[in-house]
Amino acid sequence: MKENNVLSYIKDVLENMPTDWLNLTTHRLDIYNEQLAKVEFLEQFENLYESKNSDTSALNALPTAYDYIRLGHPLSSILEWGVAKLNNLKPDNVISFSSKTVPVLAVLRKNLLDKKSTQIVYTGDLPDAFDAETLQRVYGYNFELKQVERIQDVSEFNGSTVFVSQQDEIGVFDLSPSIDFYISLHAHLGSILVVNGEQNEQYIPEIQHVRRRETIAMTPANSLSALQLLVGKTTSTTDTRSNVEANKASVVDSIHKITATKSKALIGSSGLSIQYAIMMGLIDDALNKHKGKAIKIIVPPNCYGGTNDQARRVAACIDIVEVMDLPVDGDNDMVQSIDIVLEKVAKADAVPYIIAEIPTNPRVEVPDLEKLRDVLGKARKTATGEDAIDPVFILDQTFCPNVQFLSKDGILSSIRTISYASGSKFPSGGKSTAGYCVANEKAENLMPVIEMHLKLCDNEATNLQIEILAEQLPSMNQRIKDAYKNTREFVNFIKDTLPEAKINFVSEELAEEGFTPSVFSLDLPTKGDTPEEREIYKRALNDKLINLMITEIPGESKYCVSYGQLKGCYWTIPATSTQGTTKEDDKDYIARVALSPDMDLELHKKVFMKFVEQL
Repeated sequence: MKENNVLSYIKDVLENMPTDWLNLTTHRLDIYNEQLAKVEFLEQFENLYESKNSDTSALNALPTAYDYIRLGHPLSSILEWGVAKLNNLKPDNVISFSSKTVPVLAVLRKNLLDKKSTQIVYTGDLPDAFDAETLQRVYGYNFELKQVERIQDVSEFNGSTVFVSQQDEIGVFDLSPSIDFYISLHAHLGSILVVNGEQNEQYIPEIQHVRRRETIAMTPANSLSALQLLVGKTTSTTDTRSNVEANKASVVDSIHKITATKSKALIGSSGLSIQYAIMMGLIDDALNKHKGKAIKIIVPPNCYGGTNDQARRVAACIDIVEVMDLPVDGDNDMVQSIDIVLEKVAKADAVPYIIAEIPTNPRVEVPDLEKLRDVLGKARKTATGEDAIDPVFILDQTFCPNVQFLSKDGILSSIRTISYASGSKFPSGGKSTAGYCVANEKAENLMPVIEMHLKLCDNEATNLQIEILAEQLPSMNQRIKDAYKNTREFVNFIKDTLPEAKINFVSEELAEEGFTPSVFSLDLPTKGDTPEEREIYKRALNDKLINLMITEIPGESKYCVSYGQLKGCYWTIPATSTQGTTKEDDKDYIARVALSPDMDLELHKKVFMKFVEQL
């Protein structure tokens, strides 16, 4: 009876669900509580289930499940809730992934840090991408592999037992006490991991965090298909192999034109999926070419939280990898900082990998590019007088994906450089999380090992993600121009109406050189007798401005972490969203504003003027 009620309710929800559940890549932060992500959403969803309320208006009023859909979203949360209900589990114990290998890696990571043994038991075949030798050699994971005919053949083990099964049905688990983690693999959809038993619930936050930083949740479209299978509906796919290949060819062609590169273009399920493949691929390369040498990942301490956190998580797992801070914002000059850090790395005869955003986030600063090239290309010596290893520059150009840093004549053509971008921004206009990367001629030989790790983690973009990029990439550069025009006009308006505010935005001269972001940071004027009072006042003023904007212009202004959307205007405080895992002392509590090519600019000016009049 309970099973019928659950399935019947899910069926009703699928018929009435808000369209945003399928289409948004980021959600409103004013109805989002990071500490209660998924929990708050499912508590209120459970109340709707108990009262048999599946009205669209009620579903639409539910709090945000997660800030980014790559981490989780309403449909993945409901899938996990439904599977849990049908198996008498807590929803927290069910976690869906787009990848079929990363859920296994999530358990292996925690057991590596806890010095605990793992056996991976499977029926049939493991995923094609599962490469045991590389996982042990590069990632440092320790495990035993065991193939069995049936689940009853799983033997007791002193450590964690991960059972992996290829399945057609959704949500069917034989949870024997000898299994700690059950992972069901679903062709074209992803995987579902079940944490079995209270003794293993301590793994849940760690597994969730792997999903947050190294991969993505099962996508909204695939979660919808999985839910339809769960309730007994047949799902059809309109993708034919020729469509998929044609879309991919179109995307690769667009990326090559936009970046003026010829290297293999890799397309991942998200920007962080791509970044993880770059990082692990480069570590693999260093292990082969520079045996025994330390690897230094050089990262700005206040850069995007995902980048910062991911680098530190990788270093925590691999003894010879260490993170070094690269101060770039405010009073710090990126070029000067790179020079100092590379000198230290050279003296230690280590392998330097630098990750940096240009323009920087949140202060939208661009370094002197000629000086940057010179400092990256400077010949350095080790402490014993040998030639030091030259750096690989890993460039996050999500804010300006149209700048051709990597072209044959580009400013960084003489430096080994890999560039990547998050596809949830301008490349897809906010319709997909997919990301991509390319290399210049000097770094082309690194792409095969990066591709191998992208495939190993099963983090390649889905067919639908590729299709969305094929639709959106051709118009990207024009959208960037139009959005920049709106942003420049709004910035100039704020300068005129509130000259005491400090605005971080590219100069007219930099814009002439092609740096045309459509995001700026706003440091509002403050008052108070002490630094603490001034900071408190400024933070309250940030909130007042954002609340006014989203209240007065609800159709366009959103409290959201997004950027590069097709329409509207997005406001956030990076210190509370994109810098979420950054150390508190390195956080920057200023407002970040992102404009699109399609918005009512005059109305935004009018509301901003209203804010100024209230000061």
